[in-house]
Amino acid sequence: MDWTDLQHFLALAREGTLSAAARSLNVDHVTVARRVAALEASMSLKLVDRRPRSYELTEDGKRLAKIGAPMAETAFAVERAALASKSEIGGEITISAPPSLANLLIAPRLVRLRQQHPGIRIKLIGEKRTASLNRREADLALRLSRPTEPGLVARKIGYFEFALYGSPDYLKATPARAFAFVAYDSSMDEVPQQRWLMRFAGAREIVLRTNDLENQAAAARTGIGLAALPKFLGEPDPRLERHDVGGRPVGREIWLVLHRDLRRTPAIRAVASFIESCLA
Repeated sequence: MDWTDLQHFLALAREGTLSAAARSLNVDHVTVARRVAALEASMSLKLVDRRPRSYELTEDGKRLAKIGAPMAETAFAVERAALASKSEIGGEITISAPPSLANLLIAPRLVRLRQQHPGIRIKLIGEKRTASLNRREADLALRLSRPTEPGLVARKIGYFEFALYGSPDYLKATPARAFAFVAYDSSMDEVPQQRWLMRFAGAREIVLRTNDLENQAAAARTGIGLAALPKFLGEPDPRLERHDVGGRPVGREIWLVLHRDLRRTPAIRAVASFIESCLA
């Protein structure tokens, strides 16, 4: 039995879909499918039922997943121990962050980290999902709420506010009673900025729903309506103008998260310090 084949199968069992397993392993879904098939062949067992839109574990697959899960956790712990033992400030460090933070606050400043620590290579992943630091999907993460997973260390390093933005022409030509709005889709209905936007919009029309913040900003620039955007995105953009609504603005905390096994690793500490400086 090949450990890499088993690792891909365990990722599929844990994540539930080929695409999610592929993301967690940083490979494509074809590789996951091929590795699972290879494991089945080597063990002469059918581990998954292949359906048109999904893979379902067989009873043998469920038993193997249950037995193998602790092996995977041990392997992740070994990887963390190996990284923690390195005294040099170098190697590849993976950062997971919401796309807007990755694109606008971290990526433009990476040259500074490169100048300070040329031995460090950064893998920057802008993603909406929560990367697992326990499974080494990332070494450091920025999150908008304090994590609750065991084994993690978190520190609040920033805060940002939202405001309503639209194109200058739209705001000039449209009376407040006729405003239309750009919002998140229903999967984001419980986030604070969505609730704030919906309270302000009231019965007025939501003309676009999208879970992508850059899509919201792009739509607002065209004059389709107002979007609730972070001020760090809206304020520097000459194609957007803020519409003040009064009252206390809605905001989100920014938490820097890492696994406690890595908190004293020099390279991790250097990158963590750099991330904090990006939000200063």
